[in-house]
Amino acid sequence: MTTLLIRDGALADADQIAEVHVRSWQAAYRGLIDQEILDGLSISDRADGWRRNISSPLPTIIGILVAEREGRVIGWTSFGSGREDEGAGDGEIYGIYADPAEWSTGVGRALLTGAEQRITAAGHTRAYLWVLDGNERADAFYGRHGWELDGARKLEERPDMSLREHRRVKRFTDS
Repeated sequence: MTTLLIRDGALADADQIAEVHVRSWQAAYRGLIDQEILDGLSISDRADGWRRNISSPLPTIIGILVAEREGRVIGWTSFGSGREDEGAGDGEIYGIYADPAEWSTGVGRALLTGAEQRITAAGHTRAYLWVLDGNERADAFYGRHGWELDGARKLEERPDMSLREHRRVKRFTDS
């Protein structure tokens, strides 16, 4: 297998990030989100959103990393300071996805490690992320990498769907 490169995401990556975003949602959330919604996901719409996210990032964002192999983006993660009042002093992984063809190849681990390093470098000693209820693959992945369930749950309302999620946290230092 060729070398995996983890680097900062750039505006020129928006289309490829969007492709990974849509393909990974369609594979990972099959049976968890209405199939019509998954089938209707638009790479073009997601690319427009990613161009906005990269050119005008949220004030809380620390970074966007992409995983690249042979010049092709095959995964991404975005992360920053916690966006919710309860996690105000924490870091947060907003999203992490790999192309389904790259699952179980180390791409997710490399992206997660990169995000954790950047979050701690920004001064956060703890971080959290949200997992869609029923996403056993993601739960197992995060569990293997030290992210623990803390019992918090939420219902994220979107225009065309409601997402029930649970939180995982990781402490980076004992301080």
